Amino acid sequence: MARLTLRPMTLLEQSVSTGQVRLTDLFSKDVSVGGMGGPTVSEYAELIVKGGWPALQRLNAAAAMDALTDYVDNLADVDLRTLNGRPDPIRMTALLKALARNTSTEAALQKLAAEAEIPSGNLSVPTVRKYLDQLTRIFVLEELPAWKPHIRSSIQTRIKPKWHFVDPSLATAALGASADSLLEDLNAMGLLFESMVVRDLRVYADVVDARVFHYRDSTGLEIDAIVERRDGEWIGVEVKLGGEKAIEEAVVNFGKLRTRLTNRRLGHLAALCIVTGGQASYTRPDGIHVISVGHLRT
Repeated sequence: MARLTLRPMTLLEQSVSTGQVRLTDLFSKDVSVGGMGGPTVSEYAELIVKGGWPALQRLNAAAAMDALTDYVDNLADVDLRTLNGRPDPIRMTALLKALARNTSTEAALQKLAAEAEIPSGNLSVPTVRKYLDQLTRIFVLEELPAWKPHIRSSIQTRIKPKWHFVDPSLATAALGASADSLLEDLNAMGLLFESMVVRDLRVYADVVDARVFHYRDSTGLEIDAIVERRDGEWIGVEVKLGGEKAIEEAVVNFGKLRTRLTNRRLGHLAALCIVTGGQASYTRPDGIHVISVGHLRT
């Protein structure tokens, strides 16, 4: 017997992605990508709020949000009631909101504890760690581990995970954020968009016997996702909601990453990709792929 992690539906499974770009092809190296169409930024806002839950697909974003808000509000009383050391509902709700505000970041436990404000005071760090473990056990939270490659200099890689709910809709439900409110705060939406991309990458990675990590080093260089197969072949992924300036910033980051890694690790590099919320996928002259998440498939 083998254990299989079941995650929410990807954009492809929701019949949203056009499926014009295959993750498996990106591991082939020297491949060019292309695609047009797919969701708009406003439609991505609704997809984030609605999530990839099969039972909610027939609902509109507002109705799905109501159902998810009810689920998040009752996590401690329902899903966690049978665990040893059952969490306090008020404290758990406060932590869920703190996690939602720090989606796609490496916020320290101390920061989460400080932001989980309750009338009787902040949570302790040990309580935060215990609650995080409980959320992981019921598949609400899935930390994104740090990638630890061999590097060629004295620069050190960071080991903190990034915080991601198993689906970004749980973050918007915890915050009471609607699609409209996301569009009014594109910085916050960008972090939730990154979380949605990570959700889909994890599903697609499972198919190609790969895992998803993130990279950050002591200079502050960050790569949003690294998809690495068991044989060592890997793809670097930067996630940008949109805009040429953001794409160029990602290109610069990839250039810095190349200077950090050993020749052996670079020899296993299959592709560098910038996953966006745009409606065009293409391969740049420098070989870096710009890919709409609305075009991705396994």
